[in-house]
Amino acid sequence: MDARGRARIAARLAPAAGGLSMLLTIAIGALGPSAMVPGLPGPSWQPPYSLDLAPGGHLVIALAAAALVLGAAGLAAGLAYPGGLPRARTLVVAGCAAAVVLAFLPPSGSADHLNYAAYGRIAALGYDPYATVPADLPADPVAGRVEEWRNTPSVYGPVATAVQWLAGQAGGESVRLTVFVMALVNAAAFIATGLLLHHAAAGDPVRQRRAALLWTANPLIVYELVAGMHLDTVAIAFVVTGLVTRRGVPLGLGVAVKATVGVVALGTAWELRRNPGRLALVAVLAALTVLVAYLPAGPHSLDQLLNASKSVSLATPWKLVQRALQGVFGPGAYRVWIQAGSLLLLAALAVLLLRGRPAAGREGPVVALAFAVAWLLATPYALPWYDGLGFALLALVSWPGLAAFLVARLAVLSLAYLPARQADQPGDLWWLVDVVRGWVAPSLLLTLTIALLWWAARSATRVRTPPAPAAPRPSGPSPGSRSPSR
Repeated sequence: MDARGRARIAARLAPAAGGLSMLLTIAIGALGPSAMVPGLPGPSWQPPYSLDLAPGGHLVIALAAAALVLGAAGLAAGLAYPGGLPRARTLVVAGCAAAVVLAFLPPSGSADHLNYAAYGRIAALGYDPYATVPADLPADPVAGRVEEWRNTPSVYGPVATAVQWLAGQAGGESVRLTVFVMALVNAAAFIATGLLLHHAAAGDPVRQRRAALLWTANPLIVYELVAGMHLDTVAIAFVVTGLVTRRGVPLGLGVAVKATVGVVALGTAWELRRNPGRLALVAVLAALTVLVAYLPAGPHSLDQLLNASKSVSLATPWKLVQRALQGVFGPGAYRVWIQAGSLLLLAALAVLLLRGRPAAGREGPVVALAFAVAWLLATPYALPWYDGLGFALLALVSWPGLAAFLVARLAVLSLAYLPARQADQPGDLWWLVDVVRGWVAPSLLLTLTIALLWWAARSATRVRTPPAPAAPRPSGPSPGSRSPSR
């Protein structure tokens, strides 16, 4: 099949597969509580709404797997052959519409929103969510609904806690209404980011279409960040705003939601390096914003964040490293060794990506993307929704080869976290966690990381050794040619 034929197939596959993926994601929430959707106690007239059909675990997990496979295929096809995609405005409207619909459906894919609701309830009752855990309030109608983090204080920043407190105040004793308020904030952040990315590419229809595909109409991002209702969406909205506008306050607010997104500030710092006065202003405003946010919370609000930074999640390649170390040297977490190794990998990836970075476009987003991707692949603790940061930054930068790696990584990591909840799971699907998440996914991600290192090294080499210029052509007539008549 020639290139034109492949382009025609991709032009049909990308919107069809991506659209069907989003519809399946919506269907999972609409079906109601299941192995993918935690129940939300509260008056039935309150949003979010569902059909309450109680679908079986096998069905909803199969729907989620299909949504992810179709989403990855549609996204890959759209990035490879963007000419056949609908107009950027159509993609933006479709993605925003999906976000609005999902805000009125119960979140799916994890139980993190129950943790958010619990911390908001704890704060609304006047307790400190950085010191009080949900298990301290076992009879509370909201805090008592936490599934997995019952003994864990909040790991999120004070701006995230403020959003949760607001939801706790509005929702009262209703888990349903508390979650809905947070879903509205999440959807608004997702839509605002999409509109900002669309505006940042104004005047270039190709860039606008690509930005819409990577964020607003990205079925994998819709599945993880919108349907999953993760706070990463709010943090990303702030730091992308700070990066695009070169403002310190949004960068500080993003860090005060989730500290790890602060890696984006490196891009702004690099872009302003030749303007020391502006750089100092942005840095001071960002630092003051973080300081003002954290001062009322107290230094102990960082304790859980520091503890989490030492963890190793099951699907990352570092889990394989940890098992290998345990097999050779005996029992132990080997956290210091793993942290040192992750820092070395982060540095190597960042240097190689920066050396081979594309020359076109603003420097800030390119540098921020390089560091964000290096962090995502090097960190010992990573979950699928963390990759939203990489896709938001990629929407600002034309870096086709890197896009392929990010799509593959998010697809593997998302499939590895089926199911993402521990409760209500079919007993015969134990292998999804023990085999797929525990061994298959980290092995694939290790291969992907090695491939990215090799690709980045080759890209850096090509940049350092540009092709030799072509030999100059002779100025006179070539042998055998005839001089023009006068």
